[in-house]
Amino acid sequence: MAPTATPATESKDDLEATVKKLASLKPIGHSSFKGDVKVGYEGSWIEGLPESTKARYARHGVDISNGYPYVPENDKIPKFVDEAYAIRNEDYPFIERGKNADPEKKALFGAAKEVRNLTKHIGTEIVGLQLADLNDKQKDELALLIAERVVVFFKDQDLSPQKQLELGHYWGQVEVHPQVPRINHQLDGISVIWQDYFREKYGLGLTFKKAIGGNSQWHTDLVHEHQPAGITHLHNDAIPKVGGDTVWASGYAAYDKLSPALQKFLDGKTAIYRSAHQYIDRENPLKGPKYVEREHALVRTHPATGWKSLYVNRSMTVRIVGLEPEESKVILEYLYSVYEKNLDIQVRFNWTPSKPGLGTSALWDNRISQHFAVWDHEGNEARHGTRVTSLAEIPYFDPESKSQREALGLSLN
Repeated sequence: MAPTATPATESKDDLEATVKKLASLKPIGHSSFKGDVKVGYEGSWIEGLPESTKARYARHGVDISNGYPYVPENDKIPKFVDEAYAIRNEDYPFIERGKNADPEKKALFGAAKEVRNLTKHIGTEIVGLQLADLNDKQKDELALLIAERVVVFFKDQDLSPQKQLELGHYWGQVEVHPQVPRINHQLDGISVIWQDYFREKYGLGLTFKKAIGGNSQWHTDLVHEHQPAGITHLHNDAIPKVGGDTVWASGYAAYDKLSPALQKFLDGKTAIYRSAHQYIDRENPLKGPKYVEREHALVRTHPATGWKSLYVNRSMTVRIVGLEPEESKVILEYLYSVYEKNLDIQVRFNWTPSKPGLGTSALWDNRISQHFAVWDHEGNEARHGTRVTSLAEIPYFDPESKSQREALGLSLN
């Protein structure tokens, strides 16, 4: 006679059946998306692709004949949070390219027509130099310049996605996101940044009255990674004639805005950071979407400059470890406001190139910054770009490190 099933056995079988069913479904996607995730080329919107983007791809032999963009197939996208953790969950060797670069940056600056600091504390534009032509010494000096100035801009660029990916590999392990759209199924590591597409295919609810969502909010890239983002390189090849700017804020300067007592309190503390995309908890699949979460230094030291940076952002910092929830909430809200409200530590950049048919690149260091894509063009003019992110070191705090202003001998008042 067959053994009688117990309630515990039935419950386990039901759970396994539920997990198996959920694994066959499409992924949940980004927390800002309202529609279903489109995989493979099924979400292709090639008819909406800007002509300047098509021309760039044609010049550089990029195949989009199957459709555009490409999203990894359903069976390649993690559905469960444990699968997402496992993608990059171990230490990976990282070389800080800016650490031993020439402090005077003679190779980089000597090849440029002009070097413009756009504000006192953040943002530099390099004029008359093609990123595709940089040698290794210039790449090292550029990494140091980004570490010092937070974000560096290059207009009038004829840059192939292939070369953009090559640059990313030079500065670190290139992040290959398991869910975000890519150019095609061959160029892993190049993410498509195209808000119009996300509105059309994923239900991203950007309107004039609600212009916050997706990339249009204060955030830092990939804080949930075991080794979070270092240099991100966004090349925009379709840019509105007016609007579509991006704003960056300096984590060095945000830290220097704090009182010595608050700096001392925060030094050495850690916080929990979450992913932008959601997954299913295998142990409790009916509980609802769950994020990848990691614990990192709240104040981190940059390995190239040795300066302290405030490492928080409103979108993805969950809580400060060791504090009561209400304590953490109050302090984090203040720290967000330091980044967001102090215009003197921000730079707002207009991407428009001076030469028709060319694009603009911005390269910034996520270890020391936040950014916000301004959605004032309302989708009436195309804005499209490709992004490559190089992952850096595990965040750390060196108690012997100094703040930027302290290191530069500037007033601390």
